[in-house]
Amino acid sequence: MQPRNMSMSGVVDLAAVKAAGEAKAKAEQARAEAARTGGVGAVSPAALVIDVDEAGFERDVLQRSAEVPVVIDFWAEWCEPCKQLGPLLERLAVEYNGRFLLAKVDVDANQMLMQQFGIQGIPAVFAVVAGQALPLFQGAAPEAQIRETLDQLIQVGEERFGLTGIVVDPDAGAPGTAPAEVPAGPYDALLEAAASALDANDFGGAIQAYKNVLVDDPGNPEAKLGLAQAELLGRVQSMDPQAVRKEAADNPGDVDAQIAAADLDLVGGHVEDAFGRLVEAVRRTAGDDRNTARLRLLELFEVIGPEDPRVTAARTALARVLF
Repeated sequence: MQPRNMSMSGVVDLAAVKAAGEAKAKAEQARAEAARTGGVGAVSPAALVIDVDEAGFERDVLQRSAEVPVVIDFWAEWCEPCKQLGPLLERLAVEYNGRFLLAKVDVDANQMLMQQFGIQGIPAVFAVVAGQALPLFQGAAPEAQIRETLDQLIQVGEERFGLTGIVVDPDAGAPGTAPAEVPAGPYDALLEAAASALDANDFGGAIQAYKNVLVDDPGNPEAKLGLAQAELLGRVQSMDPQAVRKEAADNPGDVDAQIAAADLDLVGGHVEDAFGRLVEAVRRTAGDDRNTARLRLLELFEVIGPEDPRVTAARTALARVLF
């Protein structure tokens, strides 16, 4: 079987993406800093290749795609070309050192996923970037072409979605090695200043203070949560609730109107309403509008927190309309 759909042009307009070198440099700097400060969230090289089934797809692919491009290899034991392509992709996943995650899906055991992706033959390789599914290629392919496709995928992830990959620690999980201690970091004063600004309704000051923490510690959970809350409150402070809700009711297809109403819903404590409104906006729309609604929904997930069951339910609903 000859490879096809090898180019990602047409899926994402790479010609419109500028400053590629600068974006790559920033991403590399962020990865190097994370490694220097103890490798927060670091994984072992073996963890770059995972087996995924239908039950874990939302957690292992959709959620992870918010931090790193996830390449999906659809394969089966009886497929001879799969036996050539699979080891190559696994080797490249390790070589690329956290720039993408490889998820392997056995189609015999996961027929529903095969149908959802519209796969007609295997091996078939897709990617999910920030919740967006992209077809890469089908059939065996030369290594040089696969590398080119992976490079384009990583570039798209960095430039359009700010995905810098995951940190890899060669010693993580090795026998006899203790987990690296992560320094607490001198952020208490900055976080306290941010919280004080938030309490005083100085949302601009709070946003900047939280961003200052995240520059040095991108994974800081308190700063990520505080930033999401401050940005939300800053957006709604000048809104006329009655006008916003009327606009959303009168224009169900207007993504900006639905986003503004969802922000108000969340601030008012109507979490399920906010999530449901944006899931419906994703379902109704396509292209840039769809992506805008999806990204705002992901931002609101940050406000509530990933462990909240309402977020889990909304992620499942989002997956249904995306696929």
